[in-house]
This record gives sequence, structure tokens and C-alpha cells, in this order.
Amino acid sequence: MIPTRLFDFLEFAKNNHPSDNVLNTKYNGKWQSLSTHDYDLKANYISSSLISMGVKPGDKIAMISSTNRSEWSIIDMGLSQIGAINVPLYPTITSKDYLYILNHSECKYCFVSDLEVYEKVFAVKEQVKSLKNIYSFDNIDKCSNWRELIDSGQESLDISIIQEQKSKVKPEDLATIIYTSGTTGTPKGVMLSHSNIVSNVLSTSNRFPFEKGKETALSFLPICHVFERVVLYSYLYNGIDVYFAESLETISDNLKEVKPEIMTAVPRLLEKVYDKIYSKGEELDGLKQKLFYWAVEIALKYEPYNNNGILYSIKLALAKKLILSKWQEALGGNLKLIASGSAPLQARLARVFTAAGMTIVEGYGLTETSPAISLNDMRNGGLKIGTVGKLVDGVEVKIAEDGEILCKGPNVMMGYYKEEEKTKEVMSGDFFHTGDIGIIDSDGFLKITDRKKEMFKTSGGKYIAPAVIEGEMKQSLFIEQIMVVGESKRMAAAIIQPNFEYIENWMKENNIQEKIGEIYRNDKLINEIQKDIDIHNEKFAQWEKIKKFELTSDPWTIENGLLTPTMKLKRKAIKSKYQHLINKIYT
Repeated sequence: MIPTRLFDFLEFAKNNHPSDNVLNTKYNGKWQSLSTHDYDLKANYISSSLISMGVKPGDKIAMISSTNRSEWSIIDMGLSQIGAINVPLYPTITSKDYLYILNHSECKYCFVSDLEVYEKVFAVKEQVKSLKNIYSFDNIDKCSNWRELIDSGQESLDISIIQEQKSKVKPEDLATIIYTSGTTGTPKGVMLSHSNIVSNVLSTSNRFPFEKGKETALSFLPICHVFERVVLYSYLYNGIDVYFAESLETISDNLKEVKPEIMTAVPRLLEKVYDKIYSKGEELDGLKQKLFYWAVEIALKYEPYNNNGILYSIKLALAKKLILSKWQEALGGNLKLIASGSAPLQARLARVFTAAGMTIVEGYGLTETSPAISLNDMRNGGLKIGTVGKLVDGVEVKIAEDGEILCKGPNVMMGYYKEEEKTKEVMSGDFFHTGDIGIIDSDGFLKITDRKKEMFKTSGGKYIAPAVIEGEMKQSLFIEQIMVVGESKRMAAAIIQPNFEYIENWMKENNIQEKIGEIYRNDKLINEIQKDIDIHNEKFAQWEKIKKFELTSDPWTIENGLLTPTMKLKRKAIKSKYQHLINKIYT
């Protein structure tokens, strides 16, 4: 049986590759495993309870978790098999955002992970007329606990009623409403059907060499994001046991504990891992340091499928034995596949990690496309560094006259919830306007060149593609984040958040006594950053070169609203916060 609805993935796993450790979450310092059988049983308990509570097909249920955990997947399955709609929200958004989304979606119940999220939801509960109750995963005083639904469902379970409900759910029915992170204006609710998501799981699974029942994965990207969520369904379908990382801060420890073969990542995380490893090399001396830099140089020239010739392959084998294998050991020792998405990946990262034995397969898509439009494949000539791969099965792409990527296929959303006009704005017939600029090369690989909405003109009428420039400049170890500015101005410039962690070590090596909070004013640091910018500027036309920059004294984070939960720039918010620095540049 090929799955056609979300809950079919669990049924498929139960019948084809049951596991004792399908979902694994750490509680109080110990991993607790859930078998496929118990996963299915608990999902049925949740369904039974919700039916008893009067939840009907089409009812909206909010899910907010600050970490990925087994409870989320259990409730997700329990909702899907009775036709209820999962409305996942980011834990980092404000109470004001919760108020808008909960009212807009008319959620009847809300599941939260912990006290911090609960307090934000509880603060607006009385203003959401549709919201009947809040349930928590953690034990929270005066808050209903999700285990109450497990217990009541166990008592009231009638499997025939659940089977009847499942039979009424059609592939074309709405499965989830995923609200955009609101980087510009009011969040829009993307409506995805069961078939939207299922088609994407099936078509992307063909690109991964999964060894069913023999591999494990570490999950840490936000489960409310469609990328990680679809990957979790794919793991279930392909017999991959999943371990949920405790937090972003514990990823290194969790990798060493779990020793996974597979994980997903966003480019910013991979950049930080690379920078950390590279900075370790700078701490070496003598022959060891020379060997380290030699191995990195070899890795940076990597091309797939032995395209560099026999001599290079010999050098790479030696570099792996002496140096690069230690990179893999630092990430658990078994990691062989990293799926990267959400933002453009620097080619140097794809080369270095893949050369070290951890193949990075970059893909491309949006929430509105469930998400994957294209994906690299590490086998059969399907990997080309610097591209986002070939189109996944069933998806059609055409490039508009202005370079915008238009997409058509079973993965394209049903529309924006309660936003018919906004839906029409992004559709041309069956083709969805992605808002991204790109090309398809002669081998059929898709390459993204920029965001259409982010491109701007200088006062001289020249177009600037900021993401390309930013990706190049972030290769400097001194730069943590950078945003290119210059719309309607005489030149391109940048606002830069220094890499404070790297700079602390640099200060010690250079005997600089200044406080880290004041280092952004240090002339020596500014000169070092200028040197790096001058080097990378050589790759761009005269009008694209960064002519001036200003450093910020504070980091850009998800918590302070300057980055999205997947670590992309919130350009409008950054521009607003640092308008005084932009004014300084152009005064």
C-alpha cells in the first residue's frame, strides 16, 4: 500500500518495518524510546479522546513546542486520522502573534511544550473565543496535561470508530495550516492537503540512499517548519529511527551520543560548525597546522564522482585519513548525509563536508510547495555543487521572463487560508510564483540566484542581488551575519554583526584588552574585516562591491526578532533597528 494520507505513513511503517525505537526523546537526562506499535496505539488514544471531546473533521488544533519531541508526532498523527487540522506555530513568536493566528485559524485546542510557551498562550486565551483549553507536554501547575487525553482515550478506545473516521479522510482534504513567520507584514496561513505533503515525501525519498531499518537520524530543526516535518514523515516511511535533539545548544553532545547517519541542517548552522573547526586549526602550530590547512585546501577543490582525477583522489584519501576524518568524528563518527535547505548554501561548505565523507545534498522549496521543488541526489550523477538539484518527480518549473521561478505540481498549496486575493496574487493558472530568481542549466540542475523581492537598484540604476554578496562575505571568520543595503543609494554597503566568539580568540592572540562589547569600534578589527571584504569584493562587478560597512554591537538572534526561526535575515526588522548606522554610511 502506497501512502496517500499522512497517517498512512504510520500504518506503512507498522506493516513494513516496525521498530522498537522509532521515536526517541530525552527526559531528565535519559533517552526514552517509543516503538512503532506504541506510537500507533498512543495516536489512537489521542484520536479517541478528541472524538469524545467533540473534535470534528476540519477543526483546527494548534501545536507549539520549543523542542522536537515524541509527543508532537503522536498528537500530529492523532489529529490527522480523524480529519482535524494541525496548526503548528513557532515557539519564538510573541503573544500578539499567537492572538492573531489563534483567532484567524479559529483553533479549538492548543498543545504547548513548556511553561514559557504556556504563559504566552494563556496571556491571550480569553481573547480567543474559539479556544476551549490548553494542554501541555511538561507538567505545569493549573494546566491540563496531554497525558489526560492518553488516559481517557485508553478507556474510551473503540478502534472501529477511528477506522471509520480514517476512511472519511480524503487525500485532497486539508491537513495543516502553516503560518509564515511574518518577515514582512501579517503572517499568511498556507493550506496544505494530505496529498500535497504525501507527494513530496514520496518524490524526495527517491533521492536518498536510505538503508531501511539500519539507520538513525538526529532531528533538531523546528518541527513546525514544513521542511523538518516532511523529513520526519520520510524517516517514518523509510524505516529510519529518529532521535530528537534536546536543544540547539546540545546538538554537539547529542550527535556524539546518538551517532546518527543522517540529519538535516540550515546553512547558518553548517557555517558555524565549519568556522568552529577552522578556528581549531588556527590554534595548531608547526607541521600540524600546515597539514590542517593543506587538507582544507584539498577539500575546497572537491568535485563529485572523482571528476578531479586520480592524483586528486589520492591526495583526498590522505587528507581524510590525517585530518578530515576527525571532522566526521566530531559530529558523531557515522554521519554520512546532511540535507540542507531553507537558505542558500555556500559551495565551499558543500565541498568541505562532502569531501570529509558527510555528503551535503542541498534542496530548494517553500512552505507553499510542501516544500521541495528540487533536490540533489548523492547517487547516479545527481549531485552538482552550487545548485539545488534536479526537479523532484511530478514537479514542473518554468522560468518567467524576469527570471522568476514558477512551479506547478501536486505539491503546490491549496491556497492561503481566508486570503483568496493573496492566493490569486501568487498564482498564474496552476503555476505558483516562488518569488525567487533562478536558472535551469543544460544538465537540468536548478540554481537560485536571488530573491526577487530582495533585489534592489542603486541610484545609478544597477541591480544588486544581496543574498549572493552576503553568502560570499560570510566566508570571513570575522563576520557572523551581514545584510547588504543600498536601495536607491549611490553604492552598495553593509551592516555587519561581528563573529564575537571568533573575535574573542583573535583578541587574545593579538593581546587586545578591549571589552568584547566595545570591540566593534576597534580600528584593528575594522581593518581586518576590510581586508576580507576587499578579497571577496573581487568576485563582483564594480557596482556590487561593498564600499562601506558598519558593525553592530549586539548579536542578531531569533529571540530579538532579527532572524527567522530558520536563521534567515528579517531584513525589515534589521533595517529598522540599525537605520542610524545606514544613515551614517550614506551621510
